Amino acid sequence: MNERISKIKDFVANMPSSSDHDFEHTIRVYNLCLHLARLEKNVDMEILEAAALLHDIGRIDEDKDSNLDHAIIGAKKAVPILQELNFSVDQIEKIKHCICAHRYRNKVDAESIEAKILFDADKLDSTGAIGVARAMAWVGKKNKQIYTTAEETEKAVASNCKNADSPQTEYEIKVKYISEKMFTCEGKRIAIERTKFYRGFLDRLEKEILGEK
Repeated sequence: MNERISKIKDFVANMPSSSDHDFEHTIRVYNLCLHLARLEKNVDMEILEAAALLHDIGRIDEDKDSNLDHAIIGAKKAVPILQELNFSVDQIEKIKHCICAHRYRNKVDAESIEAKILFDADKLDSTGAIGVARAMAWVGKKNKQIYTTAEETEKAVASNCKNADSPQTEYEIKVKYISEKMFTCEGKRIAIERTKFYRGFLDRLEKEILGEK
């Protein structure tokens, strides 16, 4: 980690953050980016590292106003930070693109290898054991259900809801499709493995809720 990246890390660590997209999430995504980048070619690591650390700095604004897109807001908020650290105009534009393109539900397509890696890393943090943990934390925060029946889940999906009411609907709406969205081969491999764990947890949870051994 070079000096400029270290300063960005310190800055983000001291920023207000969303409880389910906190600094710990940022560091997990950052570390996944480093892992994925090792298996790709021609990756500009400074662009990738800066974007990974800054990718969710607009999240707290979206939490206050759901009409905002935290990726677009975050890209704008990143500019003065990067300018102060003497990133070039070209570098700033590349970092902004990565931040804008990392979101699952917006219409900005990841074009650069750095943007594709960040997208994959961010989505992987919604799967596996950490995905389950985050889903349960969200349930507590929003006072939602830890379990919905297959029928309830099917109705929620059929209604085209964008926000899950339970870990089961989160799986059906988003998690089970994540491996198909991956840009990198390693991202896809990890996503498939983690999705199986998430599905297995939900199956076990259902058995216990229904009183089965």
